[in-house]
Amino acid sequence: MNKGKLAEDPRGLLFEAYRITGITLPECKSIFLDWALGLDISIDQLGAIKSALKEYQKNNPNHPMTKVLLEGLEIQNKPTKRRGGWSARRN
Repeated sequence: MNKGKLAEDPRGLLFEAYRITGITLPECKSIFLDWALGLDISIDQLGAIKSALKEYQKNNPNHPMTKVLLEGLEIQNKPTKRRGGWSARRN
């Protein structure tokens, strides 16, 4: 059974998500979470997302999984929010 050629997706979750006709954004987010939690600890998460986009984005630019992967990159690059109030004053 073909599960794609992406080393960062050994279970083929992303591969299969791109093959599902009519898949929705919430379904893709659920699959992404399962995929991300299943990554080996030695794999760079940001690099894995970039590899997945390189593999799938060109032929699937409007797919909801592409949107989820791009959001994954954005979240990685956002600075942490400044803490205020009580949480900023405690040691």
